[in-house]
Amino acid sequence: MAYFLTSSPTFPLPNKIIYHGEKIPLTTLSVSTSSPSILRRDRGYGKCSVSRATSIENDVIQKDAHGVDEKDDFGVVGMHHVGILCENLERSLDFYQNILGLEINEARPHDKLPYRGAWLWVGSEMIHLMELPNPDPSTGRPEHGGRDRHTCIAIRDVSKLKDILDRAGIPYTLSRSGRPAIFTRDPDTNALEFTQV
Repeated sequence: MAYFLTSSPTFPLPNKIIYHGEKIPLTTLSVSTSSPSILRRDRGYGKCSVSRATSIENDVIQKDAHGVDEKDDFGVVGMHHVGILCENLERSLDFYQNILGLEINEARPHDKLPYRGAWLWVGSEMIHLMELPNPDPSTGRPEHGGRDRHTCIAIRDVSKLKDILDRAGIPYTLSRSGRPAIFTRDPDTNALEFTQV
């Protein structure tokens, strides 16, 4: 079997690979035997770390366990998605799409699970809306979402989101620490933080 022995050769790959069940378009990839390359895809579909191709003939890519050195280090690389329960998918999609402007990830399966749901892009990660009974109470929750279980989304301009929430009549609180962050709740009282980065 032929192995790459030179540093950083570049070779053409198939135009798509399957990564976490998604077909990902590729063009070329620089592969090195000494230091792994990081593949960043449009919309930040995640990272793929590659250290070498096993053979030129088969264009096979092996994932490198880059940075996984110790016995109990399983290689955390980032957040893939956050699951959020909702009572009514259409009502939640109205909020997440029409108020927050999130887009549905059409590549994620919507009909393979025994409940209704939708995958929404949040930068390079996702929210998985799941229409399931929520074990959390909808009343008696803290007014400030920072004192509750919450999902934090990084944004560029808190003041613009504040204007959007004001126009929609959606209540919110600002960060108590004085940093540029705003807390609100979705229609199912799930707490959301938006922090300016």
